[in-house]
Amino acid sequence: MDYNLCDYNTVSRLLNKHGFKFSKALGQNFIIDETVCPQMAQELKPDRKTAVLEIGPGIGVLTKELCKRAGRVAAVELDRRLYPLLNETLGDYGNFELIEGDVMKLDLKKLLQEKLGGFESVKICANLPYYITSPVIMTLLESRLPVDEIVVMVQREAADRLCAEAGTRESGAVSAAVQYYGKAEILFDVRRECFMPSPKVDSAVIKITPYTVPKYSVDDEKAFFALIKAAFAQRRKTVVNSVSATLGIPKEKVAEALASLSLDVNIRAEKLTMENFVELSKIL
Repeated sequence: MDYNLCDYNTVSRLLNKHGFKFSKALGQNFIIDETVCPQMAQELKPDRKTAVLEIGPGIGVLTKELCKRAGRVAAVELDRRLYPLLNETLGDYGNFELIEGDVMKLDLKKLLQEKLGGFESVKICANLPYYITSPVIMTLLESRLPVDEIVVMVQREAADRLCAEAGTRESGAVSAAVQYYGKAEILFDVRRECFMPSPKVDSAVIKITPYTVPKYSVDDEKAFFALIKAAFAQRRKTVVNSVSATLGIPKEKVAEALASLSLDVNIRAEKLTMENFVELSKIL
C-alpha cells in the first residue's frame, strides 16, 4: 500500500498500529513536510545506475523518494521497533533493503561492496539525529568510503559549523576536519514545523563532496588532527597557549613555528587556514 507518510493523521495511525513511541534518547523526529524529502532526493541526483546508502530511515519518508529515483537503496536502522513498520511502508519497493544495526559499528566498506556493489555511483543520504551528527559524518569521511556525495539533514547550527571555511569565525575543529576530506556546502533550510514531533530548533540540508584525490598533503594525519583539536580546545586562548596546554608542547616552540610561517604569535585557531594548519603540523 502506498501510504502518504507526510500526512499527520496517516503517520499517527501507523505509529499507533505498531505501538511506536518516539525516543528522546535516539533523537527521533520524522519529516512530515511533503516538499523536504523530494528536494533532498533531487539534490542527490540519483538515477537507476546509482545506489544509495541511507542512515536512519525512520518510517521511510525520505527512503520512498530515494527508491523512486535510485537503482538500489540500502537503509541502516538502529531502532528495532521500526523494522515491521518499514516493512509495511516500503514493502512495494523491490529495490529497497533494510540493514539492521548501528552505522557506527558496521563495516561500511564491506556493506557498500556487498549490498550496493556493481553500480556506477554510490551516494549517502540521511536525516541525522542532532546528538550524533558530527560522529556519524566523521565516521563516513574517515572511512574513506567510495562514495560520490553525502547529503544529510542536520541542526542549522551544526550545518554552519560543518560547512565553515577554516580561517573564519564560525570554524572549529570539525570544520577543519570536514574541509580536509571534502567540500561542504549548505543546500537549503528546513523549518522545525516540518517534523513530528517538532524539535526546538531549525535544520538545514548540507552536501559534502569527498575529494577523489587528497587536497592537502599531510605526513602524519593523527598528529595533524590532534593539532587541530588542541588549537580549538580553548577557543578564547591563543594557539600558542591552547596547543601548549593540550599537547604539552613548549610555548616557545609553538610561537617559533607560527613566526616561521609569518603568523602572529597571538593568533587564535579560528584565524588559521587549512594551509596554515598543514604547515604548522609539519613543523611541530
